[in-house]
Amino acid sequence: MRKHIVAGNWKMNNTFDEADELISNILDALEEKNLDRNTSMIICPPFPFLEMATDYAKDSYFEVGAQDVSTEEKGAYTGEVSAAMLKSMEVSYCIVGHSERRQYHHECNLMVAKKVDRLLENGIRPIVCCGERLEEREANKQFDVVKQQIEEGLFHLTAEQFKELVIAYEPVWAIGTGKTATPEQAQEIHAFIRNLIAEKYGKAVADEISILYGGSCKPSNAKEIFSNPDVDGGLIGGACLKAEDFMAIAFSF
Repeated sequence: MRKHIVAGNWKMNNTFDEADELISNILDALEEKNLDRNTSMIICPPFPFLEMATDYAKDSYFEVGAQDVSTEEKGAYTGEVSAAMLKSMEVSYCIVGHSERRQYHHECNLMVAKKVDRLLENGIRPIVCCGERLEEREANKQFDVVKQQIEEGLFHLTAEQFKELVIAYEPVWAIGTGKTATPEQAQEIHAFIRNLIAEKYGKAVADEISILYGGSCKPSNAKEIFSNPDVDGGLIGGACLKAEDFMAIAFSF
């Protein structure tokens, strides 16, 4: 049975004290009510707060993910963070290929592939993002875009490696805009992604992969989106910055 996953991507938000308060509030909520045993919660704070998060996670239910990783193993790459560094901090997951990295830092699918390789070499599970921009959706190219992102970024992996991935579909036009893909649109793309995986690696592998929806998911729409058969959870942005909203989404299954 596939895992339900709710991953909170804090992006570049919160001071140290605010991060401490947010995690404490999440912990308090988890003590009051347990998540379903098939649901995993992942918190992805900025790099400076990872150690704080992993310290808290030792005595709690949630796991910790980073927001990015270097394509390189080590060396003279000022400002970069390696997969080995993340491993040494007991980080379990890492987001790669986020639309903001693709847009603002010009990351291509081949860079995503290298980052995935670095993470897997260090036993960290990649949360790999894919999705189309508004003009691509309006031109009905969303399937071509997502297919290219997945094939070029991930299909070099073996079946055993691929099983370690989490996929996150994020319609770029719905990130931070207040717009949300309809449940039918989300299911359509998620099913398309799962079929792509099945064609490459077989149905058994495809059925194991959790595919998350990321794009203005919030307490008011999470339950309807998550009710689709191929939507296994969410990569949550703005709504994860309030413990109450994040927990409401986590209990939407």
